[in-house]
Amino acid sequence: MGKKKEDMDDEMYVTLSLDDGDVECVVITIFTAGDRDYIALLPTEEIYRYAEDAQGNPSLTNIESDEEFEIVSDRFDEWLDEQEYAEMSE
Repeated sequence: MGKKKEDMDDEMYVTLSLDDGDVECVVITIFTAGDRDYIALLPTEEIYRYAEDAQGNPSLTNIESDEEFEIVSDRFDEWLDEQEYAEMSE
C-alpha cells in the first residue's frame, strides 16, 4: 500500500482520537486564513473513488479491490512527491 510510514521521514503525521477509534492522518498543509491557522489532513488508510454526475454533484464510493487501491496509492504517493518537489523549487 504505497510507502511505509518509516520511508516518509519528511512527511508529518497526526493521530486523531475519534469516538470510534484513532485515525492516523498525513498533514497535507498548514495554512493561514484570516487571523487563524488551519491544517489539511488526509487519513492514511482512506482513499475514495470520486465522480461527478451530469449536474456536477460529487459522489464518493469505496475502492473495491486491492489492485485498484495499490494503483491509486502509488499515484497519490507520486502526487505528494510532486508537491514536495514544487515547494523545493520555489
